[in-house]
Amino acid sequence: MEMSSAWVMFLLLAGSQVLVTHSWSIIDEGPGMESYFLATVEYALHIFNVKSKDTNAYKLVSILNSQSEKKLETMMAFSMELKLRRTRCGKFDEDIDNCPFEENPELNNTFICFFTISIEPWRTVFQLLNKTCQEGTY
Repeated sequence: MEMSSAWVMFLLLAGSQVLVTHSWSIIDEGPGMESYFLATVEYALHIFNVKSKDTNAYKLVSILNSQSEKKLETMMAFSMELKLRRTRCGKFDEDIDNCPFEENPELNNTFICFFTISIEPWRTVFQLLNKTCQEGTY
């Protein structure tokens, strides 16, 4: 799946209020790797919301674990375990980053998801290789 350069630039410039609970390591760490990783996290969250049957958006709570690997000279892959939580906003609302979390105690509002995504950053191409989610707890 190819994303436009404008979308990727928006993700990189908008920044992400990401709470990292475990450190992440990069194999062959180089300039800009953190930006690629953060753009990949945003892509994973976008894919989760698009594929979700829920009408509400989910937002990143924390990055539980992550790793990267260089697959080819022109491609890398990130694997990440993310904690996502349901918000009060619709999944296609404009300002999901500032949307409050859903506080309904009768719902399990969190998911723990494992994503593997390949990226060709110089071509702005992301591809979901694996997504596995389970309901989480606070």
